[in-house]
Amino acid sequence: MSQPIIETNDLSVYYGRQRGIHALNMTVEPGEVYGFLGPNGAGKTTTLRVLLDIIRPTAGRAAVFGLDCHRDGVAIRRRVGYIPGELMLYTQLRAEEYLDMVTRVGGGQSDPDYRRRLCALLDLDPRRPMHTYSRGNKQKVGLVAAFMRRPDLLILDEPTSGLDPLIQQNVLDLVREARADGRTVLFSSHVLPEVQAVCDRVGIIRDGQIVATEKVEQLLKSRLQRLHIRFAQMPPAGALDGDGVTELDRVGDSVTFEVRANLNRLLAQAVAYDVLELDNEQVTLEEIFMTYYSRNGGARHD
Repeated sequence: MSQPIIETNDLSVYYGRQRGIHALNMTVEPGEVYGFLGPNGAGKTTTLRVLLDIIRPTAGRAAVFGLDCHRDGVAIRRRVGYIPGELMLYTQLRAEEYLDMVTRVGGGQSDPDYRRRLCALLDLDPRRPMHTYSRGNKQKVGLVAAFMRRPDLLILDEPTSGLDPLIQQNVLDLVREARADGRTVLFSSHVLPEVQAVCDRVGIIRDGQIVATEKVEQLLKSRLQRLHIRFAQMPPAGALDGDGVTELDRVGDSVTFEVRANLNRLLAQAVAYDVLELDNEQVTLEEIFMTYYSRNGGARHD
């Protein structure tokens, strides 16, 4: 069995009395796009910064390429392309000067033709001083810097932030291309349709801990369903509610149910009201994600 690209074991970070992450266990396999989901304050950025040795853990261990993130941070970073959620640039430089600097600091070579292709794909003119750039153009510089060396691992924190829809799609194409090359991507985003479009697995982080890790297709199939049932005789409001089944809406002779469990019980009880038609609506990853944050009052924002 191949060694994981990323592995954390009981990883914890505390900021004084406040918890960033606690006993977090996560594994990212070679060649996959792993979606890392959670709202602000859930612990996503803290985790990414530990992986890059930007901050040190309070307890536990984090490894990338089998190397310890603290002890071997320099060697790890040479094989990683990273775009942070809060991108800081040397705006007195032209973009091409900044990209040259990133290449030198990374200790490797970048293919000039590939770099030019990235700039064209992202509609970036690298000859301009970066202080003249919009937020979106600065984001493009960060993306070129992350991708241009074709790193073994890409860590992308909100990579499409500030970009127009066409460029966003081009970024997703670059992620797919990296996966096709056998490289690994850790993709952290609030834009759940993007996660659904490119990720193989997702990890959902809540209150500093991973609460679910699933293949995207399995998550879509098994965690939440929405049923529209037409009845010859309408049941009383809430009559079919129960553990895992909630009535959401009723229009005419149709009732919409959210089903998290006990589907067979719902169907058996519905028959008593003479079912005319049943439709199973496709549920989005965003709706599934929100079920994890509606429990016990939602996520805590540290």
